[in-house]
Amino acid sequence: MSLLRRRKHPFNESFRKPEKEHENGDFSYESKRKKIAYEHEEERPLSKWSCFDTWCWLIGCVCVTWWFILFLYNAMPASFPKYVTEVITGPLPDPPGVKLRKLGLTAKHPVVFVPAAVTGGLELWEGRKCAQGLFRKRLWGGTYGDVYKRPQCWVEHMSLDNETGMDPCGIRVRPISGLVTADGFGSGCFVWTTLVSNLARIGYEEKTMFMAAYDWRLSFQNTQVRDQTLSRIKNNIELMVATSGGQKVVIIPHSTGALFFLHFMKWVEAPPPMGGGGGPYWCSKHIKAVVNIAAPFLGVPKAIPLFLSAESKDISLVRAIAPGFFENDIFQPQILQHVMRLSHSWDSTVSMIPRGGDTIWGGLDWSPEEGYSCDQKREMKNSTLVTNPARAQSAISLTRSANFGRIVSFGKDVAEAPSNDIDRIDFKGAVKGHRAENRTCRDLWTEYHGMGFEGIKAVADYKTYTAESIVELLHFVAPKMMTRSTAHFSYGIADNMDDPKYKHYKYWSNPLETTLPNAPEMEIFSFYGTGLLTERAYIYKLSPTAECHIPFQIDSSTNDEETCLKGGVYSVDGDGTVPVLSAGFMCAKAWHGKTKFNPSGIRTYLREYRHSPPTTLLEGRGTLSCAHVDIMRNFALIEDVIRIAAGASGEELGGNRVHSNIFKWSEKINLQL
Repeated sequence: MSLLRRRKHPFNESFRKPEKEHENGDFSYESKRKKIAYEHEEERPLSKWSCFDTWCWLIGCVCVTWWFILFLYNAMPASFPKYVTEVITGPLPDPPGVKLRKLGLTAKHPVVFVPAAVTGGLELWEGRKCAQGLFRKRLWGGTYGDVYKRPQCWVEHMSLDNETGMDPCGIRVRPISGLVTADGFGSGCFVWTTLVSNLARIGYEEKTMFMAAYDWRLSFQNTQVRDQTLSRIKNNIELMVATSGGQKVVIIPHSTGALFFLHFMKWVEAPPPMGGGGGPYWCSKHIKAVVNIAAPFLGVPKAIPLFLSAESKDISLVRAIAPGFFENDIFQPQILQHVMRLSHSWDSTVSMIPRGGDTIWGGLDWSPEEGYSCDQKREMKNSTLVTNPARAQSAISLTRSANFGRIVSFGKDVAEAPSNDIDRIDFKGAVKGHRAENRTCRDLWTEYHGMGFEGIKAVADYKTYTAESIVELLHFVAPKMMTRSTAHFSYGIADNMDDPKYKHYKYWSNPLETTLPNAPEMEIFSFYGTGLLTERAYIYKLSPTAECHIPFQIDSSTNDEETCLKGGVYSVDGDGTVPVLSAGFMCAKAWHGKTKFNPSGIRTYLREYRHSPPTTLLEGRGTLSCAHVDIMRNFALIEDVIRIAAGASGEELGGNRVHSNIFKWSEKINLQL
């Protein structure tokens, strides 16, 4: 019967009377046992709140909030974000296309866009085993999702052969054709979209617009050898002129696209097999104007640290904030070495090396931008408010100026020292030798493993490098890259333009060693941004010679506000990538009027756009930004481009518009014209 006896629930124990106390006041053993059981039953429903529970709760709240915001965003009317922006910032101006359509402007001249390096999309047509499933998927210019999934495979397919500068065996990566190729560079970064949409508002459509897509990794001539790109551009321009009633085209190159189109204009008139056989008047018959946007005609100093140490100002600032980040063995082989491997195999990057040598960029003791102050108010005070010449000269002498002509200096003391006090040991005769610790790193990067400790020391012992010695330095540290690239590019200044050697294609993209076409009715514009600090010269130091480490790096610990030195980088006026000197000198002086570089006297115009950052986050990157890529969304620039496409001349546009000291700096350059 005891087995069938009903078991009492512990809850009922709480209503039982406690046992009587002993005479000494203590509970009996049975009473204590029941008391403990009772307390245990009371605590059982309550559980401890752990750290894991907190994280789950936070993640749940974030997800629910995000889904709720996403729901509201998708549910709201399309005009609501614009309404909120107008409430906060005031009424938005009409887009340039809408504004000019109200004024009666319509499509007239066909338009050809020439994208810059790195802004054109590339897709895979043939690859290695690791690239399975990526046929005709974007390797460049998309969401880059596959880059994160298989970075080693991506680097392997984006690199070119170090010997030929062409496709590696078993790999074919090709440019994407059509307007879509350069609409945007990655998620949320729009390049040509705003300009194209505004042109469409005055009547342009795909038959009157053409994107001259090309594989920007290749040298300009190799785009014709491999893909017949130059022939395709020539045929499309001829077709557009024929189908538009004989209206000439307006060419709009952006950044290095300007160098590519300079090469095209010489190629199209040159006889075959080297050229396109169009004859000496092809450009005059087919081109109304060339509107260059942010064009690095004379190269950019920013290219030098890319080749030496795979760096830029941004990486230097990261080093200043977190000194050990890039030296960490976890990150460095995955970032800087792969950047160097890519940059050393792409011939397009070599086209960005500064051109014109010390004549253009300055020497050890002078530079065209001498006296520039990154504090605009201080510069204005020195140059404008001081009206007495003697006092003005005194004010300028009190302001220390950087030696911008010393593009690379090993040590801040070297960058500031008088040239007579610098003891330099020539590096060209140094003996190279393989560094044993780098033999396992040859798959990560290209040529530093052949430098040897003596070669590295010799580079540092030369102390400082100008534009001319920089080219010699690159021949020393990257001989394969420079041997390959100097067959396609040149960086000097022509003394005699009648010399037959300048008929070779290697000179065609250097405006200082080639002539503009014989097209006196054509116009050339140079549109670019100003008001942004732009890299001009660098302070370097030797980095630790550990395994797989690049032996040189920008010394991010050096700063000097008075000479525009921050994080080891000297800066001047520009658009954040291209200095004013490179973008403006050709139109300001070398091409102005009839010169040996412009024998037919093509009219040239400068149009500068002063940078104005967005005032609120709702403006995004803004419609007044003049940064190197953001300028493609600048409403003032787009309006000028549309007016030219609709038939306006440079004089009708207002002629030159200048905010910088480009004319003053150009006069300092002693170039025989």
